[in-house]
Amino acid sequence: MDAPDNDLAARWRSWAPYFLSALRILCGALFVLYGTTKLFGWPAPVMPDGSTAPFASLPGIAGAIELVGGAFMLLGLFSRRVAFVLSGQMAVAYFTGHAPQGFWPVLNGGVPAVLFCFIWLFLSAAGPGPGSHDARGKEVGG
Repeated sequence: MDAPDNDLAARWRSWAPYFLSALRILCGALFVLYGTTKLFGWPAPVMPDGSTAPFASLPGIAGAIELVGGAFMLLGLFSRRVAFVLSGQMAVAYFTGHAPQGFWPVLNGGVPAVLFCFIWLFLSAAGPGPGSHDARGKEVGG
């Protein structure tokens, strides 16, 4: 009687590496969008005055890191190192931009920064998954 349940659980677990790739791809695409909104105002401007961030400003540098780092994560290129850098960027963003506005992330607008910080940290440890440039020529789950 346990066999069908075990088979289903085993089949579901076998998809884990592919969900890992999907998580990386989705988060990379979202990060690219964060970068393009800051740097190019696309799909919509997010700067307080409706303009784009000057490149030599903190939001401009953050936007460049998000655009380039997001693209690298989208492709799965140098994934572990890039994810670690992006995790650090999100920690800095949280503690400099959100935490001074209050303790609770849900009230200070910091939930995306916290989630991205820990997703990138997880991906820096877990790797990019099989659907990545880094995994070419390697076994699934490696």
